[in-house]
Amino acid sequence: MKITKSFKRSDKQNQRRQKAPPAFIPWRFGVICTCIFLALVALLARSAYIQVLEPGKLIQEGDLRSLRVKALPSARGIISDRNGEQLAVSVPVQAVWADPVQIFKNDGLAQPERWYALADVLGLDRQGLMTRLENNSKRRFIYLQRQVSPAMAAYVSKLKLPGIGLKDESRRFYPAGEVSAHLIGVTGIDSHGLEGVERTYDGWLTGEPGRRTVRKDRYGRVVENISLKKREPGQPLSLSIDQRLQAVAYRAVKQAVADYQATSASVVMVDVRTGEILAMVNAPSYNPNNRDQLKSFRMRNRAITDAMEPGSTIKPFVVLAAMENGVADEDTVIDTGNGLMQIGGSRVRDVSRVGKANLAKILQKSSNIGVSKLSLAMPVDAVLGMYSSVGLGDASGINLIGEAQGFFPDRRRWSDFERATLSFGYGISVTPIQLVRAYATLGAMGVNRPLSILKTESVVPGRQVVSAEKTRKLLDMLELVTHKGGSARRAAVPGYRVGAKTGTAKKAAAGGYSDEYVAMTAGLAPISNPRLAMVVVVNEPQGDAYYGGAIAAPIFSEVMESALQILNIPPDAGTLEELNVVNLRGKTHAGT
Repeated sequence: MKITKSFKRSDKQNQRRQKAPPAFIPWRFGVICTCIFLALVALLARSAYIQVLEPGKLIQEGDLRSLRVKALPSARGIISDRNGEQLAVSVPVQAVWADPVQIFKNDGLAQPERWYALADVLGLDRQGLMTRLENNSKRRFIYLQRQVSPAMAAYVSKLKLPGIGLKDESRRFYPAGEVSAHLIGVTGIDSHGLEGVERTYDGWLTGEPGRRTVRKDRYGRVVENISLKKREPGQPLSLSIDQRLQAVAYRAVKQAVADYQATSASVVMVDVRTGEILAMVNAPSYNPNNRDQLKSFRMRNRAITDAMEPGSTIKPFVVLAAMENGVADEDTVIDTGNGLMQIGGSRVRDVSRVGKANLAKILQKSSNIGVSKLSLAMPVDAVLGMYSSVGLGDASGINLIGEAQGFFPDRRRWSDFERATLSFGYGISVTPIQLVRAYATLGAMGVNRPLSILKTESVVPGRQVVSAEKTRKLLDMLELVTHKGGSARRAAVPGYRVGAKTGTAKKAAAGGYSDEYVAMTAGLAPISNPRLAMVVVVNEPQGDAYYGGAIAAPIFSEVMESALQILNIPPDAGTLEELNVVNLRGKTHAGT
């Protein structure tokens, strides 16, 4: 009995513990299915929108994370002289850059001694480098140093600093240094020309850089080569100058600046037959390979930028204008009196008394009164027209940046004294390059052609501006100026017929003229068949010897003699003994 009751009690307890069967609620199931369906539709719609309607943005985001473009810098064109000697070349260097985000992601500047080593090799301040990295911690790229040498780049690479990389670059190197610095110019940190030929022909010299596009994975490994654009190197440039003549001329002007404590000195030499510039130098100069010397007063190419009153170097053109206009001929005699001529309230003086003289003697003695009387006998337009026709007051044609035009007066009325001073080089200003072009016109028998700084394959046709017959007579007169008794006798070259004219002009200042002078000598050689025209300018020489005949003429003689021998131009005058000496010098130079 007891057992039966206990079993009945257990069955009742089990029946109470059984759960009721779950109730199915249709509307709740429908809501859940609808939400799932809508979410699926939204995902499909978004996928379709991204991949079908607007795939570009997704591709762009992917490319930003995987595509890398590496620039392949091209070499800048080589600049060489007319004989192929290299004057400017590009050498491979590298730039050191930093990724501050990567640096601080890898414990930042935890090992300062390694970062100090980096600063030391790059020549940077230690603390300055650390501060700069901290201030740019959010940036992905900054330059630390540009154009470092291969040895420095190798040292930086061995440091194995996180976030520090190297980038290929090129740097311009100038083998000629300061000798041709003003003419060649210099490039900036990005290899674009800043001065001289480098700037004028920057588009020609600059190549087209290449570009390589690759795809990288998250570890920086290249997984796909996308494209490769080949680099195109810059075009080479062959200049008209002869580096041998450049070296000779620069040595002479540098010594002149030191000897006479002058502010500057310049020499320009031109091939009369072609108009090519064979030499163009200035002192003081600068070393374009040392950026610490890139100062504006040193970098100025004074041969094309500095205008001056030409002084007595202009007198041959007054004599030529007189012959061209029928005012005088080689037999005309002019009375210069006692060396003093009154014109209105002013006076014109000669350095020495010349008396009665023909045109040749007026040039030989550099008579101010003689050329003043010739100028007063002509319309002022005749004199100005002659100056203009030989190239004074015009661009020379070399197209270098910074060339000055000088000052060429244009007035309605001229006083007699102004017309007189115009004949001996006052009242106008020209640059050395313009003056040498004028003398090159004389050497070409009256043919005026533009000058060129590039080597020419064929002679540039010129324009006949003066009678060849009258010009020949003037050249014979000009030769007498370098003979005994002439004002340019120190410009003579043994064994050669040389024609030259010296000039000394006071420098203009506010309200008049200063006590400083410019000494000049301009001329041609050999006179029998002119080949070279040259101008020498010494600016503000100190001391008692400031005349062109005393300072500039010896430089002219020295440089012209070397140039004639280097170019193997045969002697055309002098005694047999002098000719033998000159020929021997030429053979010795050719042998070396």
